[in-house]
Amino acid sequence: MNKFSRNILKVAFVSFLLLITTVGFGQSKSNDTYVLLISLDAYRWDYPTVFNTPNLNKIAKKGVKAKSLISCYPSKTFPNHYSIATGLHPNNHGIVNNSFYDKELGYYAIGNRKSVENGNFYFGEPIWVTAEKQGVKSASYFWVGSEAPIQGIQPTYWKKYSNKTTFEQKIDTVIHWFSLPESERPRLVTFYHYQPDWTSHDYGPLAKETRMVAEQLDSLIGVFMAKIEKLPIAKKINVIVLSDHGMADISNDKYINLSNHLNKEWFSSITGGNPVYSLQPKPEFYAQALEKLKKIEHLKVWERKDIPKRYVYGSSSRINDILIETELGWSVAWTDDKEKYTGGTHGYDNLLPEMQGIFIAKGPAFKKGFVHESFMNINVYPIIADILGLKPAKVDGNLDEVKGLFK
Repeated sequence: MNKFSRNILKVAFVSFLLLITTVGFGQSKSNDTYVLLISLDAYRWDYPTVFNTPNLNKIAKKGVKAKSLISCYPSKTFPNHYSIATGLHPNNHGIVNNSFYDKELGYYAIGNRKSVENGNFYFGEPIWVTAEKQGVKSASYFWVGSEAPIQGIQPTYWKKYSNKTTFEQKIDTVIHWFSLPESERPRLVTFYHYQPDWTSHDYGPLAKETRMVAEQLDSLIGVFMAKIEKLPIAKKINVIVLSDHGMADISNDKYINLSNHLNKEWFSSITGGNPVYSLQPKPEFYAQALEKLKKIEHLKVWERKDIPKRYVYGSSSRINDILIETELGWSVAWTDDKEKYTGGTHGYDNLLPEMQGIFIAKGPAFKKGFVHESFMNINVYPIIADILGLKPAKVDGNLDEVKGLFK
């Protein structure tokens, strides 16, 4: 072989290495693949079997579903939506409950616009930040964290939260996004809807009112899919429908009024909400408060060092030294008004079946008619990153645990 031929082979080999490296980092995949991630708040894992949900069942038949999607602890809305987005446990991504206290930033609460839009509260790297950093446009309709600049980055397109926006309006916006010219079109769209959470809180997870809302949402998913299928890029879109957690029945005859056992003045910080609170007793009252708490029936009490390891919860400075959680079906608060503690709630042990959600998906990346074992929602980030060919950030999730979903 002469020198010229050897040089040609060298150039060809280097070109091949560059090609496989590019595919490995996702440039090829991201050019023709899309992900639509839809969250239906508190759509419990068993709703597709106990309610009439033909459209969700159709997606599962054409694609994949998990037996359930396991929430992170605590099984609350904001922590779990941000876990889905980052692939991290709440302890590690910083949104440790729907409300909490940070010593430098102050209080975070889901109804506080200033805190919700402050990117300093959010640790980790949401999937839209990963995408934008790698040149992939993203869009978000109300996903937790999308209204704040995280690492100085937000989705290319995003909306400020309003519960007055209808599901139909959101559908039309997403279809518009997917219809934009290719250079402007997002490859990743995250979509959040607050139901059936609101209704199941009021009436309970299996109430007729909840059934009505859950079945209406299924119909709207059917409308959504029909509009997607008319898009020129329909065959390139991977649709994932999931939920952040489940819901459990509660009743006012199973209520713990902490005011009957403790003095609020003993604590420097009380954060969280029914059925899980994070408590920081003042040093002079620590032993007394702990002793009183441990005597309350139907209440689980842990000091930071004793929190179950499987909760992956407790090392964050945003979590106080004492964690309390009621038994399933029980409520806890600091008020004499127990009448409002009926219907449903969530936040309990994340491995309880009542706290688990749905995962249903279809598209070119997924198998057809496949049922996967239950898995944790921290694996959703790696799923999306793999589909879009993105180099993932460091996460708690593990793609190997869910690789059976893929073709």
